[in-house]
This record gives sequence, structure tokens and C-alpha cells, in this order.
Amino acid sequence: MPITITKDNFQQEVMQSQLPVLIDFWAPWCGPCRMAGPIVDAVEQQTAGRAKVGKINVDEQPELAQAFQVVSIPMMVVIKGGQVAAQSVGVRPKEALIDMLGL
Repeated sequence: MPITITKDNFQQEVMQSQLPVLIDFWAPWCGPCRMAGPIVDAVEQQTAGRAKVGKINVDEQPELAQAFQVVSIPMMVVIKGGQVAAQSVGVRPKEALIDMLGL
């Protein structure tokens, strides 16, 4: 199960992570986000121990959405060593997300 990322745990879970982190920016009312959800879950299961997968609800965490300049969702961002390594907008196949993680 992907972790829920908030402004309260962002530093610890994302910026200080030793593993690459895939973040799914989403919202419950977003149809494509609901389509992407099972794909993100599958990435999390397939990369367990090699990467972290988290979800940020843009409605509940507007500061994080603004910090990443999220204008369209779903938006996937990969953070490695505290830096944005890759990002994409829209529903992507599982293999594309794993490629973004560099695994």
C-alpha cells in the first residue's frame, strides 16, 4: 500500500529517503487518478525494498501541490536524493513508472 504523504511527513518520507520515491499527486474526484491508482499500487508491490511509493492528495495538501507546480493530475514525480529526477502527467503504464524510478 503506498504511503500517504503530507506536509508533516514529507521531509522524512521523501527528502530524507535513501530510496527513490515515486509520488502520485491525485484527488478523489479525478477520473484518470482513479484509473492510475491500481497501476501505482502495482508499482509499489513490484518495487518493494528498492523504491518508495507515496500519494499526495492535492486537495488536502495544497502547499505540496503548489511546491511541485501541479497544474494537472494525475502527476507522477520521482525524487532521488532530495531532487526531482523525473516527472510526467497523466496515466502511465506500470513499466513507464518503473523506468522513471530508474529500476
